[in-house]
Amino acid sequence: MPIMQLDPRDPEARIARLVDSGEFTFLVPRTNCGMVAVTGLIRGNKVVIFASDPTIKSGALGVDGSKVIVTAYKAAMGAQVPIIGMWHSGGARLSDGVASLDAFGEVFQTMISASGRIPQLSLVLGPTAGGGAYGPALTDVVVLAPEGRIFVTGPDVVKSVTGEDIDMALLGGPEAHRKNSGLAHIIAASEDEAIDDIRDLTALFANQGFMNPDVEDIDLSAFVPDSKVRAYEVHPLVDAILDKETEHIELLSMWAPNMTTIIGRLGGATVGVLANNPVHIAGVLDAAAGEKAARFVRTCDAFGIPLIVIADVQGFLPGAGQEWEGAVRRGAKLLHAFGEAVIPRVTLITRRAYGGAYVAMNSKSLGATRVFAWPNAEVSVMGAVAAVRVLHRRLLADIPAEQRESMELELAAEHEKVSGGVLKAIEIGAVDEMIDPHRTRSTIAKTIANAPHRRGSHGNIPL
Repeated sequence: MPIMQLDPRDPEARIARLVDSGEFTFLVPRTNCGMVAVTGLIRGNKVVIFASDPTIKSGALGVDGSKVIVTAYKAAMGAQVPIIGMWHSGGARLSDGVASLDAFGEVFQTMISASGRIPQLSLVLGPTAGGGAYGPALTDVVVLAPEGRIFVTGPDVVKSVTGEDIDMALLGGPEAHRKNSGLAHIIAASEDEAIDDIRDLTALFANQGFMNPDVEDIDLSAFVPDSKVRAYEVHPLVDAILDKETEHIELLSMWAPNMTTIIGRLGGATVGVLANNPVHIAGVLDAAAGEKAARFVRTCDAFGIPLIVIADVQGFLPGAGQEWEGAVRRGAKLLHAFGEAVIPRVTLITRRAYGGAYVAMNSKSLGATRVFAWPNAEVSVMGAVAAVRVLHRRLLADIPAEQRESMELELAAEHEKVSGGVLKAIEIGAVDEMIDPHRTRSTIAKTIANAPHRRGSHGNIPL
């Protein structure tokens, strides 16, 4: 039974705000070890929760507190239910010495053993340092509240070692993790919002439902411009595909925003949506987007969540900076993630899919369940105009400048007939079917509903 506390940081008070009706049951008796573990319900789904106690030694974790986390994981694994960590910890307890480090290692090993087998969600509510930082980092989704801070070493240590003068918020707060680190999947505007996000995520992971293929169709063409070079925001299109008035959550919205990753529902069932977002660097793939997408694909595959891929991509972002940042190595993660995935995964090509990025966005050759394309979409090595500039560079060089553009367009139209377009892609088996925008939702839903429902047999390493 929850006990009202004056200190809002008290773990019982925080847990009571998270679970249904504020009711929970202790897994182990509460002590002064700095950690509490309980069972309860979230949206009617059984969960296991462990929570730091920052009112005792700033939530620092020692041997006994680590045992509480391990006990919580064993209970969650035994019941095959989600586990939620509420983090507000100063790291290892100095009073326990090296034993606290060994205990942290046991916690990490337990988390890794559970990876991909049960959903692991983290809610960071206050400063979480050292070993306490790696705990959330090992889980599937990290939600960061406004007062949450995640860093390996605090400002005092940073200043003593490097001379850099920085505060907690700038070092490991929301601004640090919003765009820079890719660690926090969701940055909440308030602690209440962070708790609501965890509740929504729990429902999506724990109660995935069953796909009802009889979904209402709407004309989706209005959400995508006809021009292949015009930028647009992909979120309205994703919102229109997903069920209305149901929870859906975007992960890593500000990190690599050229790639959109959303968990929501279609036909009542949980689905993941991976989409190029042309409003950010034209939606092209870069090193960070490849890594972000790969982790998302593996997360969905590990938990049997079907995947909808919306491809509108010109290629990979060129440049020395990208090559040095590991565009090839990090992009290969996405190829690998798709290549090993066994979940139903459907690709929709809306306008274009060029070059290696076409392959990387869940192509048929990587095992996509089905690949659909809208009538005016183009599948090609590169854009038709760019292609003819290479193929016919001498011819174009000899044409007066005022006639060159019209000649490029004429040659490009001919090139599309020969090597690009949906019909050619269907002919070689790269695209399964051309579909109209107004029947896209039902086609995707029926495809997922009719596909074998499987889940990957792998962990969910933090890529």
